[in-house]
Amino acid sequence: MNTKQTLDFDLTLFISAMLLVVVGILFIYSSGTTSTGLIYSNEYVKQIIWACLGTGLLFAVSLVDYRKMKDFGTYFYFGVFALLLYSRLFGRVVNGARAWIGIGDIGLEPSEFMKIATIIYLASFLEDSANRYNPVFRFLISFAIVGGPILLIMSQPDLGTALVFFPIFLIMTFIAGCRPRYILFMMLTGFSTIFFTILPLFEKYIVKRSVAVFSIFTEPSLVKYTILTIAIVLILSLCGFLFFKKRYYYWIVYSSLIVSLGLIAGSLANTVLKEYQIMRLIVFLNPEIDPKGSGWNIIQSITAIGSGGFFGKGFLQGTQSHYRYLPQQSTDFIFSIISEEWGFIGGLIVFGLYFAITYRGVKIASTVKDPFAVYIASGIVGMFLFHFLLNVGMVMGIMPIAGIPLFFVSYGGSALWTALISVGFLISMYSRRFRY
Repeated sequence: MNTKQTLDFDLTLFISAMLLVVVGILFIYSSGTTSTGLIYSNEYVKQIIWACLGTGLLFAVSLVDYRKMKDFGTYFYFGVFALLLYSRLFGRVVNGARAWIGIGDIGLEPSEFMKIATIIYLASFLEDSANRYNPVFRFLISFAIVGGPILLIMSQPDLGTALVFFPIFLIMTFIAGCRPRYILFMMLTGFSTIFFTILPLFEKYIVKRSVAVFSIFTEPSLVKYTILTIAIVLILSLCGFLFFKKRYYYWIVYSSLIVSLGLIAGSLANTVLKEYQIMRLIVFLNPEIDPKGSGWNIIQSITAIGSGGFFGKGFLQGTQSHYRYLPQQSTDFIFSIISEEWGFIGGLIVFGLYFAITYRGVKIASTVKDPFAVYIASGIVGMFLFHFLLNVGMVMGIMPIAGIPLFFVSYGGSALWTALISVGFLISMYSRRFRY
């Protein structure tokens, strides 16, 4: 790398990420302090160490030519996948998910690193497969690349982390020129899966009575006949399309596949996921249906955010966190503490910094000429944006609780390193945007 490239550094992106890290450390410290000022947690010390090491990783990645990662992308992907499999079989159970490996207090969550490994490997495939494969085959292989990690992470079970892979996949394949109807198919199948996953508990807690039409989708003895019926419709429609070439047969096949795949996936999810995890998808509709259970998090979070007002109560002056009403307050619900102590202004600062990171990511993706870089940048932006929207949305009660951290801010080394490494990749692409 010459001197000009070394100096060609995206300071806006770097400073925005560092400011978010600093905000995170401040409020991790606040979350570990009682109302009397007693410090009972050293999480902020660990976060400082992880932040320093992560910043080193950011610089290391930014100084390396991102194109070299394409040569190692396959090894990186399957290496992390092997760690993910190991964690699933022999890992430590944390918050109900067998997702951690490590010794003592030192642990790593391979599913976090799997995100960036998947982005790199998928970007490599999308570049190499352009104009080489049938569009359907290319799309299916792309989904298989993200599908493996999704299934393994779902089996831990960790629904929130698994969900992150979907926007990564959808955005990258869209940018790569995959047909919109294929992407729409995946989106609708995802919504269908969520619908059939929550339907039994929706009937139990929201409707509060048995609905006859729901039984064909919720009763195990009837679900198999429903799937069989849809399969018959699908086969007949497929034959109709092949023999008569009528477009409406195609759309019947399209719709039947969405419903049948969603129903099958929803049934499997109900066997893998625990009830409290599915309840997280229900209670955001009405937290009062389980105010002391699954709805407690949302109720306390909304209370904390609302009590902060415009300017907040002041740093270390929050009550919801210091009296321990907020669960997982240093991780998933850290934005609630920020809003309580810094108010609307504090929330606006976090929004602004995330906007700056997203804007720079989009700018880099639109500036670089190399397709490999475009796909990586798009996947990283999609990952950042989804983490932000889902995390902030869930603590405000407008999105279901999915259990994913607020990148750069929440406590946790694996998520922080993944975020900082991703920023390193963006800076590496920025400094070499005119080379390829």
